[in-house]
Amino acid sequence: MNTLPADAEDLIVLGKIVSVHGIRGEVKVYSFTDPLDNLLDYRRWTLRRDGETRQVEVSAGRLQGKVLVARLKGLEDREIARTYAGFEICVPRDSLPDLSEGEYYWYQLEGLKVIDQHGQLFGVIDHLLETGANDVIAVKPCAGSLDGRERLLPYTEQCVISIDLAAGEMRVDWDADF
Repeated sequence: MNTLPADAEDLIVLGKIVSVHGIRGEVKVYSFTDPLDNLLDYRRWTLRRDGETRQVEVSAGRLQGKVLVARLKGLEDREIARTYAGFEICVPRDSLPDLSEGEYYWYQLEGLKVIDQHGQLFGVIDHLLETGANDVIAVKPCAGSLDGRERLLPYTEQCVISIDLAAGEMRVDWDADF
């Protein structure tokens, strides 16, 4: 396992190591991919935590409930594996598969201005949340916002009218008072 600098702008976080599994140095991973085990399609991971970056290679992995269990090449000791907890799992942006028309990665939506059907600026997308029913957009106020409220909007066809990545905007059908 090498320690290599990585260009943070070219890396996308796809999961996080949360703890160890068993006695042979395997790690438990929370995956942000859908389906969860898609993370195992990437055999080289860049791990990042508190300014530290490491390159690792995945030698094996499996889905176990709602987490993945992964074996990293050269990591065979439980106590050493425990030190990997808290590392984000990143892959290069250009290794992500192309999406169909109208599909977006969450990282593409973060930072977009959210504007209602009356042209009022609600703020910018801070992050997205996965819920049981649908994903949720967390909108934080910014300079020029309608008010200082943080809003949670459903990421559904009924709410999201359009997305224009080039303009940096998402148009929504949402009542400003809601």
